[in-house]
Amino acid sequence: MATAALLQSITRPSEVYALLKYKFTVSDNVTKYQTLESVTAKKGTPEYSQKMCYYFLNKTSRSFARVIQELHPELAHPVCVFYLTLRGLDTIEDDMTLDIAKKTTILRSFDKIMHQKGWTFNDNGPNEKDRILMVDFDVVIDEFLRLKESYRNVIADIAKRMGNGMADFCEGKQVLTIDDYNLYTHYVAGLVGIGLTGLFSVSGLEDASLTEDEFLPNEMGLFLQKVNIMKDYLEDLNEGRQFWPKEIWGKYVTKGEGIDALAKPENVDDSLACLNELCVNAMELAPNCLEYMSKLREPSVIHFCAIPQVMAIASIALFFNNTTVFTKGGLKIRRGLAVKLIYEGTTFEGVKRVFRRYALDIARQNAKRVGTNPKDDSFMPMSIACSKVIKWIHIHDQKMVIKPHSDGLEFTYVALMAILFALIGILASSFSKN
Repeated sequence: MATAALLQSITRPSEVYALLKYKFTVSDNVTKYQTLESVTAKKGTPEYSQKMCYYFLNKTSRSFARVIQELHPELAHPVCVFYLTLRGLDTIEDDMTLDIAKKTTILRSFDKIMHQKGWTFNDNGPNEKDRILMVDFDVVIDEFLRLKESYRNVIADIAKRMGNGMADFCEGKQVLTIDDYNLYTHYVAGLVGIGLTGLFSVSGLEDASLTEDEFLPNEMGLFLQKVNIMKDYLEDLNEGRQFWPKEIWGKYVTKGEGIDALAKPENVDDSLACLNELCVNAMELAPNCLEYMSKLREPSVIHFCAIPQVMAIASIALFFNNTTVFTKGGLKIRRGLAVKLIYEGTTFEGVKRVFRRYALDIARQNAKRVGTNPKDDSFMPMSIACSKVIKWIHIHDQKMVIKPHSDGLEFTYVALMAILFALIGILASSFSKN
């Protein structure tokens, strides 16, 4: 456990407790394959390829490695292979040193590559963080080919759809409109939600009806990816990439300027107005994410799906109206808070409490900033987005005959006060013009 994480949370005892608990309650299965030396099986055997997959899972994912291995035994391995398959796709797409023709050829044929025993890739740039996975990708293919056909079909279908979508954007398609933004996030994350839902369903642990409509699992992915795209503004800018939709950011820069203008200190009002509009765009997905998670029944699947969702809504609360997004790359919630949220997300009731808490937190932030930024029109849309989260939870509680929380009254008060401040601001602006 990093000392820095403990120091960040030192004044928050509940986070320190969560960090210590998380550190000392991990199962042996999760800690087994952290180093190459721990993979003692003979190379070329089924045992070797399986253990190597968990070694690569631990190497390539700090966020998901543990929770994947804590899934129900029927699902843990298929999801591990699915994750590594998509990590392979992502490693090809992200590598800016690769020739576009070579990159798109691999992306568009990745579903077929998953059936080619012995396939590896050694041409990633030396600084590509997950190149080690591609150098030994044959072990992932071996494990993929050993899965049940129903699992293989789901993984191959998503690899095909995602690879082709990624290739379209690599070949020049840009994120210009909000529709483009939704399409890109569908390809790189919405399809992850759709694929996981397929795996949950064919495992028999979740109802087959989950796969009848791709809308809700797609929304789950969009919610997560839109938060990541906000976080990565500076990193993407430095890498020469752009995923914020021009339809939004173009409203906040002078004609002829690019998205880099938002990072200039003199444009802070425009930058925050743009960021807040993107926060609203993501927050509007939250009720559909709750709807999806309410349909799950296997405890380990609920926890698996909940963890990134509760961290995403906490991240929106952190990013909202925060200039740090433009001055410091990779803004994240504290590690202690993240671990605390992991424990809160073990049940759907816990998930609802987290969503309620952050909807109220964002609503309060929203109310406090009324009239502070003449460039920002996101006040009312964000108020509505927050109220829809509270409304969804209230209706669900009524259906499940769950005692209502007092937060509903608190939210009503916050929302009414915010609307009052907005009206005062509008009237003041009107009188000043006259």
